[in-house]
Amino acid sequence: MFQINGEKDSKSKKKAAKSDSDDSEEETKTTKSKKKSTAGSASMFQTSGDKDKDKDKDKGKDKDKKTKKKGKADDSDDSESEKEEKSKKKKGKGKKKKERSPSPEIEFDDLEKFVIEPAQQGVTVKCRVTRDQRGMDKSLYPLYYLHLDNEKKTFLLAGRKRKKSATSNYLISIDATDLSRGGENFVGKLRSNLMGTKFTVFDNALHPDRALPDMSNARQELAAIIYETNVLGMKGPRRMTVLIPGMSKENERVPFRPRNDCDGLLIRNQNRRMENIIELHNKTPVWNEETSSHVLNFNGRVTQASIKNFQIVHSKDLDYIVMQFGRIADDIFTLDYNYPMCAVQAFAIALSSFDGKIACE
Repeated sequence: MFQINGEKDSKSKKKAAKSDSDDSEEETKTTKSKKKSTAGSASMFQTSGDKDKDKDKDKGKDKDKKTKKKGKADDSDDSESEKEEKSKKKKGKGKKKKERSPSPEIEFDDLEKFVIEPAQQGVTVKCRVTRDQRGMDKSLYPLYYLHLDNEKKTFLLAGRKRKKSATSNYLISIDATDLSRGGENFVGKLRSNLMGTKFTVFDNALHPDRALPDMSNARQELAAIIYETNVLGMKGPRRMTVLIPGMSKENERVPFRPRNDCDGLLIRNQNRRMENIIELHNKTPVWNEETSSHVLNFNGRVTQASIKNFQIVHSKDLDYIVMQFGRIADDIFTLDYNYPMCAVQAFAIALSSFDGKIACE
């Protein structure tokens, strides 16, 4: 789905998923839709070069698919009784109050590696962002923390706006007590333009001026966020564009190391040089006449209305939520992300939404 120019692959996969789901009950529909989106997500984010290589392989697979379809038809007959039993059990349970589903069991040995690597395909990483504004200093420079939304509340990242910076500049660390630029726990930073409408996310490697000639140890741009300026000053939902590097056939992020700002994600997007770049947008909220407000379906993960609530999607599949962020209390927010996004990218995008954007409100 995220393969650049990979529209054909995603469409064929969607058609196959539709034909299998005609006779299924509600429970099987949700699982099949997840399979459809995760199956398509790998190709939608891949670069165009990797897609061309896959075309030849797909031709040889066509014959195998025909024989597999016959086998699937036989299997579906046997599973009809199982589906009926499940639906009976479901009816007997009665209605229960919806609760926010916690994060699936996620374990890792290396925190720094986990927060920089893309989410596993088919797994939604559910997190919480908390904002600490207590104290004189923190009212201007709050601390932000990212934890997994599970029983253990596993800590992932911390962020804070740097003081005495010409533009908004946030440091991101894997240690809640060490938010220094030169510390060992520094994993990335978020930097804005003067207007506070465009942001760039970097990892912790060296500035291009201090890197080796081959740029092998130069910093990578992990994402760029663009907030559309509201010239008329009209109130309404924000419009944002998110740019992230494309994914390789091995589902690894394509390194993006510009030598200067003129070759970064923002300038490339401005000049529409989008090779190996994925363009995402926030999902447009729907106007609700009853509540007289713009609404989005967060599936119970967001409970309070806020201009900061948003969902990030790809134009080729609006049902595949790459990331969503929203308020559940005054200083508590949920943040969920999927492949191909990583924790640092998602957290930095959330931090950009906290920053004051005079031209965007």
